[in-house]
Formats: sequence, structure tokens, C-alpha cells
Amino acid sequence: MNVIEVPKRPVRKFLPEKFEVTTWENLKPYFDNLLAREISAMNDLKKWLQDRSELESIISEDMAWRYIRMTCYTENESYRNAYQDFVENIQPQIAPIADQLNKKAAASPSLDALAKVEGYDILIRSLKKEIEIFREKNVPLYTALNTETQKYAQISGAMTITWEGKEITLQQASVLLMSTDRELREKVYHKISERRLKDKDALDELFTKLIGLRHQVSVNADFKNFRDYMFKSLGRFDYTPQDCFNFHEAIQQEVVPLLNAFTQERKKALKVDSLRPWDKAVDADGRDALKPFTTGKELTEKTIEVFQRLDPYLGQCLSIMKEMGHLDLESRKGKAPGGYNYPLAEIGVPFIFMNATSTLRDMVTIMHEGGHAIHNFLTRDLELNDFKSTPSEVAELASMSMELISMDHWDVFFTDPVELKRAKREHLEDIIETLPWVATIDKYQHWVYENPNHTHEERKAAWNKIFDSFADTITDWSGLQEAKDYLWEKQLHLYEVPFYYIEYGMAQLGAVAVWRNFRKDPKRGLAGYQNALKLGYLRSIPEIYKAADIRFDFSRAYIKELMDFVKDELKKI
Repeated sequence: MNVIEVPKRPVRKFLPEKFEVTTWENLKPYFDNLLAREISAMNDLKKWLQDRSELESIISEDMAWRYIRMTCYTENESYRNAYQDFVENIQPQIAPIADQLNKKAAASPSLDALAKVEGYDILIRSLKKEIEIFREKNVPLYTALNTETQKYAQISGAMTITWEGKEITLQQASVLLMSTDRELREKVYHKISERRLKDKDALDELFTKLIGLRHQVSVNADFKNFRDYMFKSLGRFDYTPQDCFNFHEAIQQEVVPLLNAFTQERKKALKVDSLRPWDKAVDADGRDALKPFTTGKELTEKTIEVFQRLDPYLGQCLSIMKEMGHLDLESRKGKAPGGYNYPLAEIGVPFIFMNATSTLRDMVTIMHEGGHAIHNFLTRDLELNDFKSTPSEVAELASMSMELISMDHWDVFFTDPVELKRAKREHLEDIIETLPWVATIDKYQHWVYENPNHTHEERKAAWNKIFDSFADTITDWSGLQEAKDYLWEKQLHLYEVPFYYIEYGMAQLGAVAVWRNFRKDPKRGLAGYQNALKLGYLRSIPEIYKAADIRFDFSRAYIKELMDFVKDELKKI
């Protein structure tokens, strides 16, 4: 049995070893030190940036643990209060000083010379961007936004239905939508839908409030709308809103017809007169849902084995997380919805949170979050925290590529070759369903923030128009209009991380390209993948994609090329 060596955090060089974040008062002296320090020579500036990175890593990790505990146990008042305390009493104090520190670094006479060193050019570009968008009057607005966004997890985390006398979460209930009993599926669908609609007004009002606050933030920072502000804030230096619109159009032209064809096949296979929303998750050939695992423990062990087979180093990364208790995988009441891999900036070993029941999607989710985790391990030793903080287009490339390159070893979960083929097919078809949904959510956000003063009715109309343009034309929604009107409310990104969604689409294309390389030459494909991830954020997005031997491209021609590859792979299964 391998002995797991648990990593230790690096020795601190600026803050005391035993320092803990408790209040703003105990943090302030370290910020004051950075503000007061002379940074004219190149070495002074580098040391200053290293000390700042250490301070920010400690704060970031403290914030991470507060968030993790709060989402793992949404009903725990002390966890909620600890997170709230950070948001209300620490974060607002940091923002103005961070701006002063950015300006201090930008004014250093050594800045231009440092910009010639790899990675620092990207860091300095981001630093100047932060200076450009910072406004003191936005600090209280961000505090209000952080407080409001928490409400989404609380409302969603409390959603349950009663099934056969037992209270179950909506994640657990959604597994029943894979049942081969159509009557049962319909009943469950209505129960889930009714439960969601109970909170539709609360979630609608919450969204309206968030839109108002976000629009004010953008106006304060001299932007026309929150979309334009977020493009700058997210550091989207490598593409524009117009590129997103081109992406939407390419998905509509190249992927939606494939989605229609699959849906038509499903309707035919199920032998139904009309295909209803509760017919979408069941196996089209009437087989029981795939069940790759039964417990969180089994999911963990089997995932480690898959990663181990790909590369022993990858298996070791997940074993370390298991050993450190950095995995909370199973769905339970009082747990926030969704799944994430949260980087822990100082120790460098992330935390994976998810709501697993027993489905194929859950298995894919752990591959996805595991890809993010590998990314954190591969960038762990980079010099500065900023070098490890990759843009989402790269972060999601790490996770989505792992979903695909791990498929060669899914026999760990599916010993029956028929089930294995089925799992691979379902996952590839899921990609074809995911891309139009990504385009739907992204296009909806553009509309919402371009028209911040819209009414509830206008929002509903816009949602339906956008949804219909990317949905298949086969599914029958008759009698379910209200459920359709509020489908967007289940997308937590709209509430918690606005405009963070198109990255999934871009990275999905990148992941297909990584997988295509892996198919041709597994060793070289995996090396390219890891080489790209090791770069962290030392290079631009197109350069990082190039390191993986793929293109950062979402033109119609490229999307067609990649979709043709997916179709060919589906035929081979």
C-alpha cells in the first residue's frame, strides 16, 4: 500500500507561521507594511509582489474554508455567520487597500522591466485592469451583492420533495426521472417542478435585485452596462461580446440540428406520440438507469483508480485529497446545490464539493472537478498566487478534457462492456445537449444586462424566445408553460457568478480537441494537456491552448470540424 504524503503549506516568509485571519484589525498591519514599503529596484518589486501574494493566499484560503463549510451545511448558523462576517467586515476593508497597492505597483519605476519576465506581463495587464475598474463607491455594493447571492443557496438548498413517505433533495429526486416507468417519471417531474415554482417569485425578485445592484456597479465604473463591465472585470482580453454572438450563431447552425436528430431518435425509440420533458433522462431503449457506484466511498476509490491508470501522478493527487478530508461528495438535506472544486491558495490542495446520488452524471462530475483539482496540483509550485489564478476558459479546459480522456478507463465503473458503451454514448450525446444550453444561458445574460430595466413579463418573453432558438423542436411543452418560463432559475451561475458560463462552451470545444489528440496518441495527448495546465496564467489564453496543441477558436468551421469528430466517435461505439 502506498503511503500518502500529505503536503505541508510553504513556510511563510512575511506573516507569522501561526497567524490566523480573525478580524480586519489583525490583517491591517501587513497591508500597511506593503503600502509603506519602498519598491523602486526590480528585486524590491519582486519581493513586494511575493509578500503580497503570501498575504492574499492566506486570506483567500480562510475565505475558502468559510464558504466550503457554509455550503456543506447551509443550516449551520455559525458557519453562515463566519462567512457573513468575512463578507461584511473583512472584504470591504481589503478592496480599497488592494486598489492602493495596485497603484503603488503600477507606479514602480521597475514595472516595465518586470513586464518583460514571463508571467509578469499577464499579471501587470490584470493589475492595470483592476485599477481601471475600481471605484470606492462600489465597495458597499459588492458587500450587498455577496449577501444577496448567498440567498440563492439557502433557497435552493432547502428544496425537497416527499417521495414514498421520505423527504429527498431535488438532486435525489431527479434520479427518478431515469426510471423506465413513464407514469412515475411524470409524477416526479411535476413534484420537482411544483417545488421549484413555489419559490419562483422569491427567486425572480432576488434576480431583479441582483440585476439592479450589478447595473449600478457598472454605471459607477463608467460602463454602459454590466455586461461590458464584466468583460473587463473577468479579464476577457482575448475575445469580445461579438465573438460570443458568433459562437451562439455557430451553435445554432451546427449543433442544434444534431440535437434535433438525437431527440427525434429518442422519440422513435421510446415509441411515444409526444416526447415530454420527463422523457429526456430515461434510457431510450427502456433499460434501467446506469448506476456506476452506490456510495461516496465507492465513487472516491474508483475515481482514484481511473486517474491512477491515466498517470500515477494524477491518482496520487486525488489520494492526497481523500487523505486530507478534502472531498464532500454525497447529496444530503441542508447542503447547497451544485458542485465545485475550490482552490485553497496556501496549501495548494483543493476541496471538491458535489451532490452525488448514483448517476452517470455524478461520475462525470467527479471527473470534471477532478480535472480542476489536477490543475491546482500542477500549478501549486508557481511563484505567485496570480500565476495560479487561471481564467475560466483555461480552468474549464482542464475539467472538461478530463471528462473525455478518462473515458478509456471507465471500465473501472462499468465492468459490463454493453453498459460501458452506453455510458460513453450518453456522455457524448450530453456534450451535444450541453453546448446549446450554454449558448442559451449566455445569450440570456447578454439580453438581461443590456436591458437592465426590463419588466418581469419582458424577461419571461426574452427567456422563451432565446430558449426556443436553441432547444430541439421535438419536445412537447404543452401544459407546462409556467415550468418552462422559470427554467432559468435552476442555473446557479446566473445568481452567483454572472457571465461565467460561455467558458464552458469554449472549453468544451477545446476539450474535444484535446481528446482528439489523445485518441491519435494517448501519451502525447496527455502530455500536451498537462503542459498547458502547468502554465497556470503565465501566458495568454490562445497561447495556453496552443501548448495543448489545440486552437482557441469558436468559429462555425471549427465547431463543425469538432462536431464531425464527435459524430464519428459515436458511430465507433
